[in-house]
Amino acid sequence: MSHPVVKRLLDLLLGLPLFLLTLPLAVVIGLWIHWDSPGPVLFRQTRIGLGGRPFVMLKFRTMREGADREWVPPRSAAELEQYRFQSESDPRITRAGRFLRRTSLDELPQLWQVVCGTMSLVGPRPEVPEVVALYAPEHHLRHTVKPGITGLAQVQGRGELTTGEALRWDLEYCRRMSLGLDLWILWKTLLVVFSRRGAR
Repeated sequence: MSHPVVKRLLDLLLGLPLFLLTLPLAVVIGLWIHWDSPGPVLFRQTRIGLGGRPFVMLKFRTMREGADREWVPPRSAAELEQYRFQSESDPRITRAGRFLRRTSLDELPQLWQVVCGTMSLVGPRPEVPEVVALYAPEHHLRHTVKPGITGLAQVQGRGELTTGEALRWDLEYCRRMSLGLDLWILWKTLLVVFSRRGAR
């Protein structure tokens, strides 16, 4: 079987049970977010996925409502290289959101997107259109595979990486993509999440 077929089977074999097992936890998290701060439980944001097509990515909301409208995107490719999206001290992050980010539980809704086929368990993290607009031609190699909940960049530093560093790890993944690499990334993701290394 080709790797995309094997990758899809892996997503269904692991993603569907994980989605069902974490549903009760997701309900509890949703209630906590609703109690902790005003606004929707889920955060929806347009990202760029497979084939360069936009899609709506889901996360549990970790910031106060409307905080995304305060975001100032990078303005040039040079600025993108050193850009960091996350900060531990960002005052827009809610009390619940701080815990959800440290534990990566804010990503749980994406398991449903894995089951539906919009995302994969492993792949480059999908970026917002404003960032993709600054990509060099070679960076669009990221869009030849489905975006993932975790990826090579996430196990090499997560929030500690600049956007330029994360891009290089994503391109490395696209060039080396295999079932073995996916399984290694999933195992490393568990270790990284439990150690909370690089969490923001």
